Amino acid sequence: MTDPSLLRQNHLLAALSEEDLARWLPLLEEVDMPLGHVIYESGRVQSHVYFPTTAIVSLLYVMENGASAEIAVVGNEGVVGISLFMGGGSTPSRAVVQSAGRGIRLPGRIMTRDFDSSGTVMHLMLRYTQALITQMAQTAVCNRHHSLDQQLCRWLLLSLDRLSGHELKMTQELIANMLGVRREGVTEAALKLQRMGLIRYARGHITVLDRPGLEKRTCECYAVVKREYDRLLPD
Repeated sequence: MTDPSLLRQNHLLAALSEEDLARWLPLLEEVDMPLGHVIYESGRVQSHVYFPTTAIVSLLYVMENGASAEIAVVGNEGVVGISLFMGGGSTPSRAVVQSAGRGIRLPGRIMTRDFDSSGTVMHLMLRYTQALITQMAQTAVCNRHHSLDQQLCRWLLLSLDRLSGHELKMTQELIANMLGVRREGVTEAALKLQRMGLIRYARGHITVLDRPGLEKRTCECYAVVKREYDRLLPD
């Protein structure tokens, strides 16, 4: 790392103790995270953990026939690659960059070592993992019980929480793959939100015009997830 101030852009890294950060600093590496880049594949042993700073990563479950659905999103609040420090080494999911940006990576062996030896690292990562599990569980409930436009609102709000602005670069096809629905369904839901004046969608760009309106339109699932992240993770 040539610029330690970049560490403050990721909430977990910013929450590390000075002692833990001093051990990691020589081994942290800033990396590009382009749109569509696969961070890890299903079943593959992971070599690094990634702390997004300006990028957003989708965790997807991929079926044998190639169909996929998003189970969680990770941005500047978290880390990609929890299976390394949780002892699994790999996971059935796939991690794909859904919003281009940058991140910071750390060799997995260092994360595993310090998770086992540093109480502060372990407790921070366990609290994050609990928040991530809540997001995964709530996503499953939302996809089963709520309308597509409510799901889209939840997805937009979770993404906005992990970005500095109000615009997302995202095609309808990619959104459909994330939500596990047909592209036509995403088009209909996006147009519905646009007619309500909540968003503007054009050529792969979604601009949120009325965030409070999105929060009123979405289901309870967004608030459940946000409360758990706020409760468990540092401000």
